[in-house]
Amino acid sequence: MTRFSVRLRDANASEWDAAVCHRFVDELLAGTVDDAKLAHYLVQDYRFCDAFVAMLGQACASAPNLETRLRFARQLGFFAADENTYFVDSFDALGVSERDRVDPVLTDATRDFDRVMRDAVASRSYAGVLAVLVVAEWLYLDWATRPAADPLAATRPEHVGWVDLHRGPEFEAWVRWLREQLDAHEPRDPEEKALVEDLFARAVTCELAFFDAALEPPR
Repeated sequence: MTRFSVRLRDANASEWDAAVCHRFVDELLAGTVDDAKLAHYLVQDYRFCDAFVAMLGQACASAPNLETRLRFARQLGFFAADENTYFVDSFDALGVSERDRVDPVLTDATRDFDRVMRDAVASRSYAGVLAVLVVAEWLYLDWATRPAADPLAATRPEHVGWVDLHRGPEFEAWVRWLREQLDAHEPRDPEEKALVEDLFARAVTCELAFFDAALEPPR
């Protein structure tokens, strides 16, 4: 039988592929993305940190055993260190104002995705939280490992750093583990399964909308 995570992705293949092959991703991998677009994208993405940490915390709380909880705890540590450092350094390099770092005007796409993450937390469903985590991490692995037309094109730390955070053996192992967890905890209860399917689909839709919004930063 096809894995649960694959069935969920296949059910949302059109939007998933559109996000992975998005023009914003093309420009990021090529190193041609406009500074204003990248700054806007990163400022908006940084607003997910609170909700994302809450999701990892809920996953840790609802995980079935200590070994699994510790895996989420280690990921929380990585997120608080390496990824946060990338944001701060990139904001400095791109000239992002203090106001935009702490209290930016949020796009509808950002608000919608934040709501999906918080709905997953509020569900108290381990599979529900996993569904959104899998989208957030697996879809990014897919675009970050796309073969670039010129693999040496992107050289600036603000470009390469974001790509590197979402590829490589450690990140691949993290995504593989998340998918295995979701596959192993496919809900038997029809209501919870419908919840998981809905959260997964909404998260994919939000990923695509978030890339769309990145192409039109406010003037």
